[in-house]
Amino acid sequence: QVQLVESGGGLVQAGGSLRLSCAASGRTVSSYTMGWFRQTPGKERESVAGIGWSGKTYYADSVKGRFTISRDNAKNTVYLQINSLKPEDTAVYYCAADLRRAGEFDVWGQGTQVTVSS
Repeated sequence: QVQLVESGGGLVQAGGSLRLSCAASGRTVSSYTMGWFRQTPGKERESVAGIGWSGKTYYADSVKGRFTISRDNAKNTVYLQINSLKPEDTAVYYCAADLRRAGEFDVWGQGTQVTVSS
C-alpha cells in the first residue's frame, strides 16, 4: 500500500519561497504520474501541477512561472518549488499519485498547510 507524506509547508511572507516535499513509501512511484493540488476552506480542490513518468510537467495558469514540480526517483520523492508567494497561494497543499494510470489520482497524502502573509 502506497503512502504519501507531504512536508515543507509553513508561514511565509509574500514574495518568499517554499519547497514542498512528497515522500512516497510502499511502492516506487517513478513510473506514475504525480500531482500537487491545493484547497482552501469553502473551495474545491484545485490542481496546480503534475509530472508524468517521463518527466513531462503541467501547471495551472495561475501558478505558471512561479511553481516548479520535480521528482527525485532515487528518493521516491516529488517536490513543488513555490516562488514569489502570494497571499492567494494560502491553502492546504496535497500530493497525489495516479497508480492505476487511469487519468485520475487515487492515492492522496494528508496535506501540508501553506500560509502567506501580506
